[in-house]
Amino acid sequence: MRKIFLPLLAAMAVFPGTVGADDQDRALEAVRRGEILPLADILAVVDARFGGRVIEIELDADDGVYVYEMELVSAQGRLYEVYVDAKSGRIIEAEAEYESYDDDYDDYDNYDDWD
Repeated sequence: MRKIFLPLLAAMAVFPGTVGADDQDRALEAVRRGEILPLADILAVVDARFGGRVIEIELDADDGVYVYEMELVSAQGRLYEVYVDAKSGRIIEAEAEYESYDDDYDDYDNYDDWD
C-alpha cells in the first residue's frame, strides 16, 4: 500500500490542488487493482514530452478506459490540454489552447472520440 500511495502524495505535494479528492480515491483504487499506472509515472511521461507545469488533473473513465485529462503550461509557455491513457502511460492527444500554437496529434486512431 505504501508503494502505491506515495506517488499520489508526491504528486499532491508537487501539484497542490490539482487533483480532486474523488479523483484521488478513484485513482488509488484503480492503481491497487492494477488498472492504471501511478500518477507519478504518468507525470514523468508528460514532463518528458512537454516540461513545464501541470495546473489541473482529472481522471475520467469511458467504456472502461481510464484517461488522465491534464491542463499544463509547457516549458515554452504554451497552454495544453493533454490526454493520457492511464493504463499504458501513452499520450493519446495534446491540444494547444491557442490556434497559433496548434500542436494536435493522436497516437491512436481508436481514441478519436476524446475531445
